[in-house]
Amino acid sequence: MTRSDIIPDAELDCVGLYCPMPIAMTKEEIDKIEVGQVLKVEADDPAAEEDIKRWAKRTGHEILKFEKEGTILSFYIKKTK
Repeated sequence: MTRSDIIPDAELDCVGLYCPMPIAMTKEEIDKIEVGQVLKVEADDPAAEEDIKRWAKRTGHEILKFEKEGTILSFYIKKTK
């Protein structure tokens, strides 16, 4: 499976929400999935790019893929613990 065919196990739509909502909701959702599963998060708050990347690094979860299409940011985050 290539990284472009990542099928998320759960999806979170944070479009239209601003800091700190995308990061707070991402934390909540990642707790609901199993280790090894992937959460796709979409947001359009420019601050979310840094926030979510920093959060993933701090918590040890892995960002498998990050995409930016227009104003939409998409993160594919693998739960690692």
